[in-house]
Amino acid sequence: MALIAGPEHIDELGHVNNAVWVQWMEQVAVTHWRTVADPAHDAAYFWVIVRHEIDYLRSALEGERIIARTWAGETPKGARFDRHMEFLGEDGKVRVRARSWWAIIDKAAGRPIRVPAEVIAPFLGEA
Repeated sequence: MALIAGPEHIDELGHVNNAVWVQWMEQVAVTHWRTVADPAHDAAYFWVIVRHEIDYLRSALEGERIIARTWAGETPKGARFDRHMEFLGEDGKVRVRARSWWAIIDKAAGRPIRVPAEVIAPFLGEA
């Protein structure tokens, strides 16, 4: 997924603000889920953030094109599943690297459930 660092993303130091990277992480994750997930699963479940680990490695400047890569972890743990992300600059160098843990919520029950194998199967093995 390609993102462009616009003037609204830039902080007083002249680079993409840390909070913007978190917003982009959510945007990328939701887009990935809706692109890969079975429509019935998208209708039945949603995911909420439990935890982020973020390494801010290099700054990104206004007008820079950022490529976001995301892939799922290997094994769900109960309701939790991890997601990895990298944001690369135009020079191919990683700007931000992150790992997030998400919990699956059953929309009808309104509570977390154990991650169903059939829900996560389409996401495994991607890079």
